[in-house]
Amino acid sequence: MSLLNVRNLGKRYPVRHGLTRRLAGHVAAVDGVSLSVGPGETLGLVGESGCGKSTVAKLITRLERPTSGSIHFAGRDLAELDETALRPVRRELQMVFQDPFSSLNPRQTVRRILTAPARYQGLEPQEPVEDLLARVGLRPEHADRHPHEFSGGQAQRIGIARALALRPKLVVCDEPVSALDVSVQAQILNLLKDLQDEHGLSYLFIAHDLGAVRQISTRIAVMYLGSVVETADRDTLFAHPAHPYTRALLSAVPLPDPDAERDRERIVLRGDLPSPLNPPTGCRFRTRCPKADDRCATDRPDLRTIAPGQQVACHYPERTP
Repeated sequence: MSLLNVRNLGKRYPVRHGLTRRLAGHVAAVDGVSLSVGPGETLGLVGESGCGKSTVAKLITRLERPTSGSIHFAGRDLAELDETALRPVRRELQMVFQDPFSSLNPRQTVRRILTAPARYQGLEPQEPVEDLLARVGLRPEHADRHPHEFSGGQAQRIGIARALALRPKLVVCDEPVSALDVSVQAQILNLLKDLQDEHGLSYLFIAHDLGAVRQISTRIAVMYLGSVVETADRDTLFAHPAHPYTRALLSAVPLPDPDAERDRERIVLRGDLPSPLNPPTGCRFRTRCPKADDRCATDRPDLRTIAPGQQVACHYPERTP
């Protein structure tokens, strides 16, 4: 049974022009996204910058209200809840942000930052701040310092500690390592996996770095221009990608073997990423797809199962051997 079940999630933003702020149209930042996360599972969500990954994170955590669709978490549809009803749900659903410094109050000490979630909920802290810091690899004396006194990796550990303060079931990680050095990225990814093993956490891990996603994810969903085009377990996706966009993404990932890197086929997408203000008709990827034909221009493909555990939104997917 899924802990999180998102169906046909959509978010449209109005676009206004001129001094009169007249409505010129809408941008569909997220359009019909469906995904699920099971208990103790990590779902990786990948795609190009601007494809809507971070918007999905904000919708799931209800930092923004969706335009359409449902977000079922622990038996409740978060899309239908007001702020009062959302408050107890937030104890079980937390978020780690991309930039740790912009998400930490520079005027507050770490101690006050880590006790803020309990204060917001009207609860007593569930464990001492020093214990929280120890869980993320920081020392007790760090509790009385301010965010600017820490490195990027240390600040991100503080953000993770804050997310864990209320002992949630699901943590949404919005590109939590993209602003960090490679060695620090590895430390944070190992920390997230250790905490998952220790506490049975579920993660929605959002990133554009396929190497990081492969290291931490159980399953992976690929987004393009506001929609999910493929989902599969990690090994299947990397070994047998079915959607042309997924294949192009994976072909851009460097291989550690120089000979294999030199001999493999690199798939270069033609054209530019279309504007979400005026997306292509039918399949949104068709303007850059080598397989596109007239059907792709008129008939938008739905996610369908082509192999056990693998779904793809394409009329002409690559079949798993």
